[in-house]
Amino acid sequence: MSWLLNLYETYEANQDRVGIVEKKRKDQEFTLLPIAHTTQNAHIEVRVTEEGDFHSAIVLEKGRLETLIPATEDSASRAGSVNSPYPLHDKLSYVAGDYATYGRNPKKLDHHAKYIEALKAWADSPHNHPKVQSIYRYLSRGTLIRDLTAEPRPILHLDNDGKLIEKWEKAHEESKGAKPELFSIVTGPQEDAFIRFTVYSPGVYTDVWRDTEVYDSFIRYYGTTLCEEDLCYVSGERVPTTERHARRIRHAGDNAKLISSNDSSGFTYRGRFLTAGEAASMGYEVSQKAHNALKWLINRQGKVIDQRVFLVWGNKETAQQDLMEDIFGLAPSEANQPERISWTFPEFAKAFGLALGGYKHRLDESQLKDDKVNILVLDSATTGRLAVLYYRSLFKDTYVERLAEWHASCVWRHRYRKDEDGEWVEFYGAPATRDIAFAAYGPRADDKLVKGLTERMLPSIIDGRPVPLDIVKSAMARASNPVGMEGWEWEKTLSIACALINQKERKPVALDTETNDRDYLFGRLLAVADVLETRGMTGEKRSSNAIRYMNEFSRHPARTWLTIQRALQPYQARLGPEGIYWNKIIDEIGSRIPIDKFNNHPLTGVYLLGFYSQRHELYQKKAQESIDAEDTEASQS
Repeated sequence: MSWLLNLYETYEANQDRVGIVEKKRKDQEFTLLPIAHTTQNAHIEVRVTEEGDFHSAIVLEKGRLETLIPATEDSASRAGSVNSPYPLHDKLSYVAGDYATYGRNPKKLDHHAKYIEALKAWADSPHNHPKVQSIYRYLSRGTLIRDLTAEPRPILHLDNDGKLIEKWEKAHEESKGAKPELFSIVTGPQEDAFIRFTVYSPGVYTDVWRDTEVYDSFIRYYGTTLCEEDLCYVSGERVPTTERHARRIRHAGDNAKLISSNDSSGFTYRGRFLTAGEAASMGYEVSQKAHNALKWLINRQGKVIDQRVFLVWGNKETAQQDLMEDIFGLAPSEANQPERISWTFPEFAKAFGLALGGYKHRLDESQLKDDKVNILVLDSATTGRLAVLYYRSLFKDTYVERLAEWHASCVWRHRYRKDEDGEWVEFYGAPATRDIAFAAYGPRADDKLVKGLTERMLPSIIDGRPVPLDIVKSAMARASNPVGMEGWEWEKTLSIACALINQKERKPVALDTETNDRDYLFGRLLAVADVLETRGMTGEKRSSNAIRYMNEFSRHPARTWLTIQRALQPYQARLGPEGIYWNKIIDEIGSRIPIDKFNNHPLTGVYLLGFYSQRHELYQKKAQESIDAEDTEASQS
């Protein structure tokens, strides 16, 4: 229950965000829902006057469909043909009093009576609102479909028999003209169109579904209808409880629930409980706030990979450093810092960026006090059940320490990211989990592989456990086979594989000239051979023999080295005195490998660390020599 409690506390800490519309990618809107509310995609907007008369109506465009609506326990969980109307906005068969005249489905004839009865109870209650009363006065007249089919620009369309057209066909196009826009929005018949209402006031126009006073009106009214009290397992208080919990957690079409108890005749209670409440009970308000906070956080900062949700958030400061990102993504320049629209600690965010960047900067303890960081992973095996696959709750300072430790231990030099100007950026640290999947499984790894790997990496990032051995071995195998990849792909795979291997080995990224580790020294030999042959090529565009034999070298180093070394002789001769210099380096490295260890025993991943560091050192040295030569020429001239 602790994850529910933390979600509930998050909602309480962000009450100022309730009902405020925010946007994510592709300008899709979302908000922190008020309790007793949900969202639905509306298709038609009906505007009425304050006096309760019909004013106008429009068919909504895609991108403006999502609507925040009041919802009862029954309506929020209704399915199929269950007659459980929403309190205000709903489908045409519920809100239209003249559906019996124009509708075709006899099973829906009793929908409106129950709807208008519930709306009247709200409109007549002490907690009513003038806009709700205006909408009720209009709908009680029962003329909605007639008004929406009226000329000159009808919203709904009737067939020759005076009933609503179910499906637009060619015969209708011949007699009535072009296909109406409503049929492109509603997937089923017109009677399935969802209607939202608003009240038109000259000079003042506020959408009812965005009016916080209307939210509060329904919350107060609906609270008076909740009467059954029990012990809430989350808050520890006796409050009105519920057994019907929210769905649409990951997106608007998601029917999976985290908590459900509808299998009273199956195996849910058999041999254990008589009722669902005996297993666990939760307060209605707590359930609403916790689930609404979860929906908001997923929209705001969750990562969804193949329907699996990875979410990191703080109880007070919701935005947190993403544990699945690399250093470059975690600590961008100040100009790239995203705008924080919830209550945040800007100083903490900056300090954390400096800390991860390697600066000597002490985090302010006051910024870490009394706030938790939560890590939650959700996924569903069926369409109706959503499961918590992973959950951890840490104090913020512990989370920062674990994250910093991950980036300090699984560290290597990377150069596969670009800045805003399109320039390659060099950075040190742990790679992002998606890039680890790239290294282990190749660039064609699908979302199913990525989400599985990401979940398996969480204990390594959060708890400091070793990276799963099969992932390390897979990345090493691909890095040892450069012939099967393009140059950029291999370089990226190589640096990521080195990072994964180094999480265990803890080798310095810079060349370690003091170590006598057999595998590391073999890797250095391979790097020197690669650079030597590359320097000796004259206009040839191909991989060196060291790269071409790299896979075989990792399995049979002594035997393969003899083949590589023989192939180096023409290039050593071509380079002249420089070739002698390279030969001395090879001799110096080779002399440090004991005779009994110069064998064909397969190399571990450590050889990649030696290869990478030695090659980088040689290229850096050559670059520095070029700079020195240019400076000498400039001074002489």
